[in-house]
Formats: sequence, structure tokens, C-alpha cells
Amino acid sequence: MADHVFCTRCGHGNPLGSNFCSSCGAGLEHRRGEDSTITFHTEPGLEGAEDVGVDLHEIPAGVGALVVRRGRNAGSRYVLDADRTVAGRHPESDIFLDDVTVSRRHAEITREGDDYTVRDVGSLNGTYLNRNRVEEAPLRDGDELQIGSFKLVFVHGDA
Repeated sequence: MADHVFCTRCGHGNPLGSNFCSSCGAGLEHRRGEDSTITFHTEPGLEGAEDVGVDLHEIPAGVGALVVRRGRNAGSRYVLDADRTVAGRHPESDIFLDDVTVSRRHAEITREGDDYTVRDVGSLNGTYLNRNRVEEAPLRDGDELQIGSFKLVFVHGDA
């Protein structure tokens, strides 16, 4: 059994359990056909932090979802079944992220068929995808989206 997970983008060997490449930041693919649950390990040093588990069978087939990995809502799941989903600090946002680091209308996620795109809509602190600031970028399974102090992971529902 391999003791590393190799990045499909740059080929760098990463320790088992890594979700992102330590060299280029790309999401790492874990191919184990029988897995139907993902566990996100919260970052060290966070008081009251726990591992967050998500049953992929609970997400509708062919639909994307964001799972809060870090932030007050850790473990929350937001299904992205609308053509446009707004994330922000405004209470009427589709994804309400209540923290001063989040703009009232921070980012929006659009859906066209099976493809999802995140777009920053003029936020003060920026929107980050896999630790890179983006104005607009496609979302892929396993991508880490950071909105303010919240870290969310994009997953696609099982068939």
C-alpha cells in the first residue's frame, strides 16, 4: 500500500490523509470505490474543533454541495440545486455566513448542468479557491472554498 497520495496536477507525493497538494494546492483525488463518506479534519489549534463527516449518499445525484469545514457552522451542508446561490452575511443569503469577515453579498455560485462556478461579487476580503484568490473560477470535487473565515469543501453527489 502506498504511503503517499500523488497529485494529478504536479505529481508531488503528499502524506496519506492530505486533501490538497502541499506543492501546488490542487485538490487530491482519493479513489477508493467503496467509500461513501468523507471526513474533514478541522485545523489544529481550533478550540472545540471536531472532525466533520458527510455521507455522500445524502447529497442528490449529480448535484453539488458545500460542506462547512471550518467556521461557526462546521458540519453544515448547503445543497447547490439552484441556478444561482448567493453566499454572504446578509440574513437573506442562500448561504448565510454570520461573521464580520464575510461581506453582506460576498460570492455567488452558478450552476449550468453539472458545472459549477464561483464568482466573487465585490467582497472586501476576497474569495479564495484552494488558497488562491479568485474573481471567478470553476468548482471541482474536493475544492476548498474560503469565504471570510469560513472554509467550505465542494462535493458532488453520488449517482
